[in-house]
Amino acid sequence: MKRQWSIVIAILFALIIAIFAVINVEPVQVDYLFGQAEWPLVLIILGSVLMGGFLIATTGFIRIVALQRKLKMVEKENQLLKEKLENDQMVIAPHDTVEE
Repeated sequence: MKRQWSIVIAILFALIIAIFAVINVEPVQVDYLFGQAEWPLVLIILGSVLMGGFLIATTGFIRIVALQRKLKMVEKENQLLKEKLENDQMVIAPHDTVEE
């Protein structure tokens, strides 16, 4: 259900940006380090949104990769600790107590 709400909110956000961009179609002057040009404001708005989305997606991807690496490391450590616990229990188990 949470995933569905995220999709609905993303669609609404995209719709708001599209409407805002279409309303602002007049050309604007863009200054670069090496010159200047005139671009329609709609392209500036959409380009900025796309660059922001790309940066957020890249940051999320990097975070996921880091968490996957950490998960693999923790799973390996967990497996080693399980093996050590089994070995320790095997050492203790042969000493049965004799009841009199």
